Amino acid sequence: MPVKRGIKSVASNRRAFHDYFILERFEAGIALAGTEVKSIRLGQVNLKDSFCFVRDGEMFVRGMHISPYEQGNIFNKDPSRERKLLLHKREILKLFNAVKRDGCTIVPLEIYLKDSRVKVEIGLAKGKKLYDKRDDAAKRDAGREMERAHAGRGYDD
Repeated sequence: MPVKRGIKSVASNRRAFHDYFILERFEAGIALAGTEVKSIRLGQVNLKDSFCFVRDGEMFVRGMHISPYEQGNIFNKDPSRERKLLLHKREILKLFNAVKRDGCTIVPLEIYLKDSRVKVEIGLAKGKKLYDKRDDAAKRDAGREMERAHAGRGYDD
């Protein structure tokens, strides 16, 4: 069976973009069990309240919910267990230092399949204040209004 090429997005963490400024992005592998991979392929994953942390020089993700695989049996794992992220040592140190020094946090942004492997895009993030969130919402609404006004004119080109 040939290996499928390309990238297929499975789930994204839209809340992270609402709550944080994303300063930098990294791609990481993730250590999973077989039934978890099957569940992810079906799109049964939730990143909403998840976050990443460093412990003993290794990166982990907590709060990522992967629903149990329907046809799985005793091999199903706990849906919200900690999972190890696979990054280079220098990337882990860079993220760890940014968290300690700048008060940033690390959040998973997206989970996707890349050439039949499960990858997680994580972001180094800084929290938004309430007025930043309001400002973003106002810009988004103004953009929508401009699009509606432009679409309603009916230019004939």
